[in-house]
Amino acid sequence: MISNKLKLIFGLSIPLFIAHGIEEFVTHFYDIDSHDQAIFGLLSELSNHGATFVTFQVMLWLLLIISFFLLMGQRWQFNVLAIAGLIYIYELHHIYKAIMIGGYYPGLYTALLFPILAFFFWKEWVSLKKENYN
Repeated sequence: MISNKLKLIFGLSIPLFIAHGIEEFVTHFYDIDSHDQAIFGLLSELSNHGATFVTFQVMLWLLLIISFFLLMGQRWQFNVLAIAGLIYIYELHHIYKAIMIGGYYPGLYTALLFPILAFFFWKEWVSLKKENYN
């Protein structure tokens, strides 16, 4: 069973992800980040329309795959939610890169909140896993 606390943590992360994406866009994160370049650099060879089409297709495929898992029942819903928890941890790379350069790195300000969310998320997730899914 997914607790209301876990749902709340996930719900709070949605506006944070939106703010984080806006911060990254405004500060041109996509122009300097090596992870972004590795993942999306191949799209730079395409036209704007082609890159938009490929991005839409991949996002649709992901939506369909995740939707399928969500339809498979509560255990799958619980495990799919862990993807968000992994992303909370992944966002630590903004903090790491800021430390490495000794200053601001695009996306840093909003990324500072992800470790807090990650702590509470994983604490609740592990607790529920032990309680319900072992």
